[in-house]
Amino acid sequence: MSHDFMSTLTGSFAMPAAENPTVAVMDAVFAHHGLNARYINCEIAPDSLGNAVRGALAMGFAGFNCSLPHKVHVIEFLDELAPSASIIGAVNCVVIKDGRLIGENTDGKGFVESLRTVVDPAGKDIVLFGAGGAARAIAVESALAGASTITVVNTTVSRGQDLVDRINADTQATATLVHWDQPYAIPASTDIVVNATSVGLFPDIEARLNIDTSTLLSTMVVADVIPNPPKTRLLTDAADRGCTTLDGMGMLVNQGRVAIKLWTGVDVDGQVMRQTLEDLFA
Repeated sequence: MSHDFMSTLTGSFAMPAAENPTVAVMDAVFAHHGLNARYINCEIAPDSLGNAVRGALAMGFAGFNCSLPHKVHVIEFLDELAPSASIIGAVNCVVIKDGRLIGENTDGKGFVESLRTVVDPAGKDIVLFGAGGAARAIAVESALAGASTITVVNTTVSRGQDLVDRINADTQATATLVHWDQPYAIPASTDIVVNATSVGLFPDIEARLNIDTSTLLSTMVVADVIPNPPKTRLLTDAADRGCTTLDGMGMLVNQGRVAIKLWTGVDVDGQVMRQTLEDLFA
């Protein structure tokens, strides 16, 4: 009888690291599929990031996630960037193949996979609230998936304009910016509405987006990136108006699924991951 005492190594580089529940989710899904793999949560200070990346390569890691504050800084230590990561300008997942470090961004990919369970973004008109990291990834990945128009609604003009310019320059989609300084009325032609801000995130669960909720129509799909709580005020309001809703838990789970696929080639069961998260957030 032969034993294989060599695990596939993956992990997360972040600071702070202790609050990140990803390791519990990864361990659960690795066990469920009988994968001999480990996910190691590492607290890495910014000035140690280069050493950590070189260490992962030296130790034969299959790859690792990069969380705050390393998503941009990590790029200088990589050999190449996948197309969407290059446009987004940030990396949250590194894949190590044949000694090469490849930067990916699974934020937007996880969102689009989740979105496709209810609607294909190709040819659709999207309204996106926010212009931070999640919003950038979602906008770029939706554009690359064939979205027709993306309206970025943001309180800070400069940040919103930067995202709009990038979409217009590097994708086929048409992006426009709306300065979010009053309750926003969602155009009736909108197909998909996405909250990519932190409004409604635990513990501020009663917070509402600054929108005119009467402009939410039953023809719209309304998605929130917030996983905790899964049922935000936005999704409750949208459901009351007859919209199809999509919670942030699906996006979070799919990010993990995309990463595992990139690292191991295995398609894993998202339901196991979702259940683990729901138990953690309960």
